[in-house]
Amino acid sequence: MPIVTIKVIEDVFRPDQKEMMIKEVTDAMVRVTGEEKRDSNWVLIEEVKLGDWAIGGKAVNPPKG
Repeated sequence: MPIVTIKVIEDVFRPDQKEMMIKEVTDAMVRVTGEEKRDSNWVLIEEVKLGDWAIGGKAVNPPKG
């Protein structure tokens, strides 16, 4: 059973956008694993607080104010 984890910054995507991500990623995995494996493909969306991200070695922090 494949498990696909998508990490996103917290509160960036609406619930309907996350639902679309799950559907599209599942459909992509089914193209690889076959339709009979649809029910065993897992997609997890993990939200990470903005201050807990770093890009290029520098923390990405929320704007002040």
